[in-house]
Amino acid sequence: MQVFTFDLEDDYLLIGIHSTEEDYRLAYLINKCLKTKFVRYKHSLDFKDSNVEFPLFEYKNEKTYLNYYLINNKCLHVVNEQYNAGLFGGNYSTTSYLLPEKKKVDFLLKIEGSTQEFILEIVEKLNEINQIITSYQIEIDTLKSKNNLIF
Repeated sequence: MQVFTFDLEDDYLLIGIHSTEEDYRLAYLINKCLKTKFVRYKHSLDFKDSNVEFPLFEYKNEKTYLNYYLINNKCLHVVNEQYNAGLFGGNYSTTSYLLPEKKKVDFLLKIEGSTQEFILEIVEKLNEINQIITSYQIEIDTLKSKNNLIF
């Protein structure tokens, strides 16, 4: 008997962005540079077994059939303690990552339906923005948590 396997091929390319800007400000700067129209998606990216949310910005180009998503890779979550006794009692914060193996990346730009050459052009344009420290393509095959990018 023959066994068939179902393999989901990645139909998107990914760019890692290092920047200290807020997400809405970075979306504005990218809109100016790339002539896109990123808007805040009505829902944040969240997961069933977690209480963290990653803000998501979206732009769908109807002419080229490309879908762009700008996602925070980091989420700062404040944990409320039930008691405030002692030196270490009280509230504290933890940082969660959408892609834990890329902890130094601040933002991810996911582009669906793109080519390799187009991504290299986008990276070049993004690196011209003064508020972006650097940007580069991330190889999806090397990611352990690439399932977090399926939405």
